[in-house]
Amino acid sequence: MKCPFCNANPEVLLYEDDLIRILIDSYPANRGHLLVVPRRHVEKWEKLSFEEKVALLRGIELAIEKLKQTLNPDGFNVGINLGKAAGQTVPHLHIHVIPRYEGDTNFPRGGVRKAVLDIEDENLELKERWIRNRMSEEEIEKLRQAFTL
Repeated sequence: MKCPFCNANPEVLLYEDDLIRILIDSYPANRGHLLVVPRRHVEKWEKLSFEEKVALLRGIELAIEKLKQTLNPDGFNVGINLGKAAGQTVPHLHIHVIPRYEGDTNFPRGGVRKAVLDIEDENLELKERWIRNRMSEEEIEKLRQAFTL
């Protein structure tokens, strides 16, 4: 399998520099769901260089800043699934930056802590939900422009 982050479709690429890329998630948990990934194919946190770790943190900050400018979310979930047991499905380290909006879920309390609950991910089970969570072409273009400023 070709790595979807090393071989990212230009349509989902919002930003890249020498160390990181910021991509639109293909199976968004919410509108504006982005991924911050190292350019180098690395699966484990401990295999990253110090410079890559710093660049990933800077990428999270940049993603949040641009999402605030363009989609005006009310909050964010930021997380990494490290290893298959933690739910990592693509063997290339990636950080999820998920914008949250008031009323987008009935039970927001607990945030990322809910990740350890033994329930199915309703976003992956309900194809229509992750289709609905996709940004419009207009929103993508606005976000893409924000990254070029």
